[in-house]
Amino acid sequence: MLAFSTLLTSKQGKEGPSVILLHGFPYDVHCYDVAGERLAAAGKRVIVPFLRGFGPTRFSSAGAPRVGQQAALGSDLLALLEALQIGRATLAGFDWGGRAACVVAALWPERVRGLVTCRTAYNVQNVDTAKTPGMPDTERRHWYWFYLNSERGQAALAADRQGLCRLLWRDFSPTWRFTDATYDRTAAAFDNPDFVDVVLHSYRTRIGAVPGDPALDDLERRLAAQPRIAVPTVALAGADDGVDPPEPLDKIASHFADLRRHAALPGVGHNLPQEAPAAFADAGLSLSG
Repeated sequence: MLAFSTLLTSKQGKEGPSVILLHGFPYDVHCYDVAGERLAAAGKRVIVPFLRGFGPTRFSSAGAPRVGQQAALGSDLLALLEALQIGRATLAGFDWGGRAACVVAALWPERVRGLVTCRTAYNVQNVDTAKTPGMPDTERRHWYWFYLNSERGQAALAADRQGLCRLLWRDFSPTWRFTDATYDRTAAAFDNPDFVDVVLHSYRTRIGAVPGDPALDDLERRLAAQPRIAVPTVALAGADDGVDPPEPLDKIASHFADLRRHAALPGVGHNLPQEAPAAFADAGLSLSG
């Protein structure tokens, strides 16, 4: 469905165990510059794809729906495994990328050696229950969901995607002092012609405001059942995450059959792989064989 771009491969090439690192919104592959190099130096085959709607990705058909729902992200990841002929891989991601990783781990566990997931640790959504409002403080932190569900938010994203996404960086990671150069390097990935449509669909479908792709309905039904993730898992969170604060262990434990570690990292916000690359890479190493 999509063209993927690979940022890093290890010096061992196809012989090393594969680790796939998946970015979130509004980020791109550069959030893994340091963590990816650390994994590659340890002999892993590191693959860092752009998600649909980011960077050089393009849809294979002009008529394909520009959807951003969880089943689409998971299907893209499965297609990447197939295209690269990877039987099993360690999957590591956060935000949208964490959702793609959790979807594949939940539905196709035979393809997953291990999972590194960030807050929200169990990143599989039941869209039907998501239609019900959450606690007021949660709704406040998710203000951009509702903004992007409005015509005004759509116009703002289309007119100044870099400005809006920079604001989200500051909201999501209030203690991270990133530079203009760091942001600009990633913001170039938002110039993709499908970026706005994919982002809008993601945040509209997750609260049930618009339908998903009918071709993905069966997968969404399976995900709505909240399948337990059976693969070895490490769950990390940023203690200073401004949009999704760390969840207590008792809230997520039932979703995992083999949760090896659960930790909140002090001084770290939402973009955990870029803010704490060593900790993220070490989590991947602990699961990648």
